[in-house]
Amino acid sequence: MTRADAIATAERHFDDGGFQRRLARLVSIPTESQNPERSAELDRYIATEMRPELEAMGFTCKVLTHPKAKGPFLFASRIEDETLPTVLGYGHGDVIRGLDAEWSAGLSPWTLTERGDRWYGRGVVDNKGQHAINIAALRSVLETKGKLGFNAKYLIEMGEETGSPGLREICEENRQLFAADVLLASDGPRLAADRPLIFLGSRGGFLVDLTINARKGGHHSGNWGGLLSNPGIQLAHAIASLVGPTGQIRVPGLVPDGIPDAVRAALADCVIDGGPDGPTIEPWWGEPGLTSAEKVFGWCNFEVLAFETGNPRTPVNAIPPKAWARCQLRFVVGIDAGGIASAIRRHLDRQGFANVEVSVPPGEFFRATRLDPAHPFVGWAAASIAATTGKKPNILPNLGGGLPNDIFSEVLGLPTLWVPHSYPGCSQHAPDEHVPSALVREALALMAGLYWDVPGLPR
Repeated sequence: MTRADAIATAERHFDDGGFQRRLARLVSIPTESQNPERSAELDRYIATEMRPELEAMGFTCKVLTHPKAKGPFLFASRIEDETLPTVLGYGHGDVIRGLDAEWSAGLSPWTLTERGDRWYGRGVVDNKGQHAINIAALRSVLETKGKLGFNAKYLIEMGEETGSPGLREICEENRQLFAADVLLASDGPRLAADRPLIFLGSRGGFLVDLTINARKGGHHSGNWGGLLSNPGIQLAHAIASLVGPTGQIRVPGLVPDGIPDAVRAALADCVIDGGPDGPTIEPWWGEPGLTSAEKVFGWCNFEVLAFETGNPRTPVNAIPPKAWARCQLRFVVGIDAGGIASAIRRHLDRQGFANVEVSVPPGEFFRATRLDPAHPFVGWAAASIAATTGKKPNILPNLGGGLPNDIFSEVLGLPTLWVPHSYPGCSQHAPDEHVPSALVREALALMAGLYWDVPGLPR
């Protein structure tokens, strides 16, 4: 049996409807980790779907728990020979809230619906569909030659959408259990639906709250206007001192010294394409002199996620006593994550905004990571994908969004390769989440090829 046979087996699994039926079962379980009422569904996903499937493939499974975690962790291991390469896979079975009432007519987050060339349902790309593709591809290799030819480990968590609480501790406490030669996983989108992608890390994501508490209670804007400071206006000016009118960050500690040559070279042929439903890129926004790809994958951006002052729903003629904004820095390797809040504090003080309180909301934050694009595993993966698809994959030093990749790269010390099975216009985290069916078929094939090629992983 050959590599081509394994790929054909994966494609038949798509063509005969088997993979679609499998994914429909996964989508039907409402694993909303942000919803406490769904906690039993997190356990059910592991117990009734993931564990039985992996055990049927010869994996030994173990459920891990941690007090900080929202749900269980499933660890699965198939060791064929200790001298063979070991690949660690990862996925998350939890999803964000379904937002049931906001989906288009005839669609439901908990029912896989085929409409035209797309499959709709919550989790079809984030992340049920992606780890289901990888597991199905593993099974195709196993069925083709009766063995994998390498050792496989898999970790599925159920709290990624709440910041992966407990994942770091689980990995710190079980380093030997998760020992491997490489992490090969899937999450996030490609740059374009029709071109495969490999990304090697992720930008960090850091939340910060900016608040002005001017006084107790509001005061009539006619009687007191011009006499009392308006915290909404003051906070708007404070934010404007951090970020210019075209989105350029004005705080030196919040941007890197530059973009490394290897990163710039890797991004040279990367074109961001959200598809016909995606937003139109505004080239005047962001750091001047950078390409669109460099702005997202090689630089930092500061965003205002929410701003509140007064009574937004029922405005009254009063000077508000308070203003608050939740902001976020998406940052790359080279930024001191522990110094972000203090850098903002120092800048605001220099600009005369000592009255702005700077605080960090509780919870985990994603750290920035990046594998060197020249690492031999990158070339190996790119060659495998090109051999299967006939397409040269994009190589991104890091994803624009955040992932708990630092846990794998720093805590476990693994080179990290991510091969996403989605595209920018997939409506991830929104109503009508979907995936093009052609992308699914191609992903099954290229992952079967990748797994077939693992015995030849550079060592």
